[in-house]
Amino acid sequence: MIKADNLTKTFDDYKALNGISCTIEEGCIYGMVGSNGAGKSTFLRLLTGIYRADMGTITIDGNDVYENTELKSHMAFVPDELYFLGGASMDRMAKLYSAAYPDFSGERYEHLKEIFKLSGSRSLNTFSKGMKRQAATILALSCRPRYLFLDETFDGLDPVMRNLVKNIVCQDVVDRKATAILTSHSLRELEDTCDQLALLHKGGLVLESDISNLKTSLFKVQVAFTGEFAGTYGRDTFSDLDILHYTKHGSVANIIVRGDKADVTAKIQAKHPVILDILPLTLEEVFTYEMEALGYSFDDVLVNN
Repeated sequence: MIKADNLTKTFDDYKALNGISCTIEEGCIYGMVGSNGAGKSTFLRLLTGIYRADMGTITIDGNDVYENTELKSHMAFVPDELYFLGGASMDRMAKLYSAAYPDFSGERYEHLKEIFKLSGSRSLNTFSKGMKRQAATILALSCRPRYLFLDETFDGLDPVMRNLVKNIVCQDVVDRKATAILTSHSLRELEDTCDQLALLHKGGLVLESDISNLKTSLFKVQVAFTGEFAGTYGRDTFSDLDILHYTKHGSVANIIVRGDKADVTAKIQAKHPVILDILPLTLEEVFTYEMEALGYSFDDVLVNN
């Protein structure tokens, strides 16, 4: 289990992380989204022991990460800014990884090379941006880590490669009970992969939730009554509901409601509407309305790719 408690990191006068606290369970795929400067990369660098926290703690199974060689040997980190030895091929990098990681699998490395269709002997300097990220991902996965951290996971990857990476990461988590943290600018990239999502903004954790709970506890209601939909059937009519957003056009109201679907439906049906539709929301819509309820503008916090 990964646990951050009041985690804070400052660079000169810039506070990259400001008192973040969260718990990431074992065997979970945890997604972190946020704009540039939100703190995603700093969080991963603290988690992997590259940085030391100024305040607070970050631990894995109760153990501090910083300067913990044993713990680091079981984690693989693909940063947003990739680094390879000058002039090295992927095969040469694999030899380096095999010396550093006790669980490195040459068999898996060869298998992943074949799946991704990348040359192991060709200089990495000749690879495109997307191919370099594929190479870094192959090397990380070949380490068979207990903890896999991918920063800007899908940067430079085409749709086919994105789906391939998602499938392999999910397979690792299921088969080996690994724990993965994926970061991205794009909420859509993480929606169908992660068990939990966290939204970061200006170094703070704005929103964190299990994806299934987010999607099942928030939905859109379209409702209409006979006659003029005003006064008698205004927002106050639905005071028994937890409303995040309310708009009305003519005799039809659109309401974003949080709660149990069956309970909400029963309460509205008791008011005898002539039209009642309960509609699901996309994850982006869920985050938008949750952010609005917290007093944030979603567009200011996160810009999707």
